[in-house]
Amino acid sequence: MPLSPSATRDLLTQISHHPKRALGQNFLVDGNIVRKSLELADIRPGDAVVEIGPGLGTLTSALLEAGAEAWAVERDAALHRHLATTLAPRFPERLHLLEGDAVEHPLAGLPPERTADFKIVANLPYAISSVWMDAVLAGPLPARMVLMLQLESARRFTAPHGTKSYGAITIQLQAAFAVAPGHKVAAACFFPRPEVESFILNLVRRPEPYRYPAATRAAIRALFQQRRKQIGSLLRERLPDGGASWLGELAAAGLSAQARPEEISPELWRKFPANALPEPS
Repeated sequence: MPLSPSATRDLLTQISHHPKRALGQNFLVDGNIVRKSLELADIRPGDAVVEIGPGLGTLTSALLEAGAEAWAVERDAALHRHLATTLAPRFPERLHLLEGDAVEHPLAGLPPERTADFKIVANLPYAISSVWMDAVLAGPLPARMVLMLQLESARRFTAPHGTKSYGAITIQLQAAFAVAPGHKVAAACFFPRPEVESFILNLVRRPEPYRYPAATRAAIRALFQQRRKQIGSLLRERLPDGGASWLGELAAAGLSAQARPEEISPELWRKFPANALPEPS
């Protein structure tokens, strides 16, 4: 069970640790939310689960007690040391704890032989959410991801086209995962209490997930970096033929060369030429 806010504060004092805002260290203190995360992830004994930023081990403990085998990566040396001396000895065969950066180790050291049907359950730091997700989408895809995120990040990952939140990461994510019902989380469920609301995002791998080629992913990112410019202008600057064939696809869907990148649906982005866009001269 999670510690209460006062017990969490006492434990942090005991291990001489002050929560770091830059690392998004807001510790979960609500047992109902922990149970909800496991329920949404459908955790079963024997599941291989990746966790990002285990912190004080609240979610990690629940995963292990449910019978899962967990691979967890923690950047903070003090918190890693705390988990290594308190939680790891209780589950020596099922907790694999890595000290490092989650962006460099997006699957926390999960071995290749366990990537066929694994899950990710994590309280994801806001600052790395997009770059970490980009790294995950480039590798073996989990069967399910249940992610505690700031509400803004959850909206960005699930945004429909035509909205300001829709972007390159949205397009990639929605091609590979369907969004299942999630759960809103109040700021009072954390210590320290964040200034924003959070959301448990529940993502299920599609039966036939689509992966954009690496060059196409890079090209889409480049176009969205200038998202207020018209797509016709962007392509004229970057492609010798001005992207004529793809502009024809857009026209058939009712979009002109004056459309902005955010107006183009994920289905149309799949037809984008799979070659890297050179930078404009």
